[in-house]
Amino acid sequence: MQSLTVYGRFVVRALLSEVSGELPAVTWMREPQVLRRSYHLVTASAGISKTHSVPGVATRVAANGGSTSSAAASLVDERTFGDDAFFVARHRLGDVLGVADGVGGWRTYGIDPSLMPTSLMAICERMVREGRFNPKQPVDILTTSLAEVQQDKAPLLGSCTACVVALHREESALYTANLGDSGFMVVRDGKVVHRSEEQQHYFNTPYQLSVAPATMEGMVLSDKPEMAARSCIKVQEGDIILLGTDGLFDNMKDEQILRHLARLVDHSVEAIQRVADSIAKEAHKLGFTANYVSPFSTHAAANGFNFIGGKPDDVTVLIARVTIGGEFPSTE
Repeated sequence: MQSLTVYGRFVVRALLSEVSGELPAVTWMREPQVLRRSYHLVTASAGISKTHSVPGVATRVAANGGSTSSAAASLVDERTFGDDAFFVARHRLGDVLGVADGVGGWRTYGIDPSLMPTSLMAICERMVREGRFNPKQPVDILTTSLAEVQQDKAPLLGSCTACVVALHREESALYTANLGDSGFMVVRDGKVVHRSEEQQHYFNTPYQLSVAPATMEGMVLSDKPEMAARSCIKVQEGDIILLGTDGLFDNMKDEQILRHLARLVDHSVEAIQRVADSIAKEAHKLGFTANYVSPFSTHAAANGFNFIGGKPDDVTVLIARVTIGGEFPSTE
């Protein structure tokens, strides 16, 4: 009925135009696109491979979704620190961060453990940049990315843990999915307001995503992305979100990490980067420190193992500050 009504109006207007000598005209009005200021993340990354004989740090900055590489980062691939990998991606719907840690045991079979996490994180990043994601469901990002790895014509082999968090701009909320012993924490006013928990089959054997050859079916731990622990946390301006692989959390206690984060006074990207660097360096150093009661040694004792000291491992750290700013269309 509406289309008939509109057509009728055009006919009447045309007849009147013939009488008045005016030409009929139709004007289409587009509603102005509304822009709103919303939360986004200012992010910095740092990491060190455990194979570095001299403690050092390779860093990358991601401010407002962009990234740059320092000279030190030339030692490693764009997204990796040893067998660890990460991504930082920005979209109108939200900012998304992720870390993954390759399972080193694949070296026994002549397989590079870094390939699986690096490929998984690269696909996650592409999905976000293309807008093929729901910020409420970061686990779906993992599910789709893993399926793409498995369906590749030359499938990669390997396993990795994974942690993905998404800042939902409209809701000012952080949605998370964590599988294994990588993890994250949310810090507000110097206190941890939320922290992920490890998922372990048994001591030092975390949940993991796997792509294994047919000859090893049933012999390799292979967990589904849907098994990831999920959460939703309302965030505020100034909140700090920290992601890390087990090389960080096995070697540094929360209070040690908080002491570093307390130095974030001006919250500039340069300050965030300095703190990310300092945390990565300390975690790496503690990993090679004997006679140190590390979180890893505490977990070992709780499982009946007599172990003292840090755990040498690759370290990856992402630090993001929740900030108001940047304009994004409220609709497509």
